[in-house]
Amino acid sequence: MSTGIDKQRVRRAFSRAAHRYDEVAVLQREVGDRMMERLDLVKLQPRLVLDLGCGTGLHSGALLRRYPKARLLALDLALPMLQCTRRRGRWLRRPVCLCGDMERLPLASGSIDLLWSNLAFQWSSDPGALFRECLRVLRPGGLLMFTTFGPGTLEELRQAWSEVDDRQHVSPFIDMHDLGDLLLHTGFAEPVMDVDRLQLTYGQVDDLMRDLKTLGAHNATEGRPRALTGKGRMEAMRRAYEAFRRDDGLLPASYEVVYGHAWAPEERGVEVSLEIPSPRPSPGGRGGG
Repeated sequence: MSTGIDKQRVRRAFSRAAHRYDEVAVLQREVGDRMMERLDLVKLQPRLVLDLGCGTGLHSGALLRRYPKARLLALDLALPMLQCTRRRGRWLRRPVCLCGDMERLPLASGSIDLLWSNLAFQWSSDPGALFRECLRVLRPGGLLMFTTFGPGTLEELRQAWSEVDDRQHVSPFIDMHDLGDLLLHTGFAEPVMDVDRLQLTYGQVDDLMRDLKTLGAHNATEGRPRALTGKGRMEAMRRAYEAFRRDDGLLPASYEVVYGHAWAPEERGVEVSLEIPSPRPSPGGRGGG
């Protein structure tokens, strides 16, 4: 199952964005806080925690505070993001920072007690391989907890672009139910999925586009348009987006946030393969990250 994500483009985009990422990571911070609250319901005392796709370490400190006896590994594809993680706050205990690919984790099998990932899985080029790696590194009885974006993300931007051309302008997002099925068939036990719908608001669509660029959340699909978008098409997209302006005068940007958690089984069975259709490309703007 391939999403068509170009990971080299993802690495370059987030490397460039690292020094300003925290300025605009409002949604990422809020979603991570909500996921952190969900850990209140989990009876787990991990010895080794992995913050997968840690970015600038927005929640690495919170994980260290929640589990004071645990060792924390922070892994990201972009080295400048990890450098920000190391500089963040005054750590009483620093995480061990690792630069690597989440689909090829540089970790021993059965070594992780809690694998946490906030809004990173949407950048996977192969979700099946990603889940297999997560299962491999989790110890029996270990917990995977993650958030990612669903197909309702940036729906206004996608619809506005669809009135301009038929190109793929948005990175693909996978449906919650498909992710749940993939977890189950990878071999995870008791997967639980649910969804939250959030909105950010802007005065102008250019403000949204600027935030996405600052975040490094570019369209990272291999089939993306290679040429620069012309002024005429950009202006047409702006006009189309005006149809979503609310009564309070603001433009919404919608996000479908998918929450998932599942357990590594105490006894590993045989993995069952499952073919899930690749997400259908939607003509729209740059994807969120």
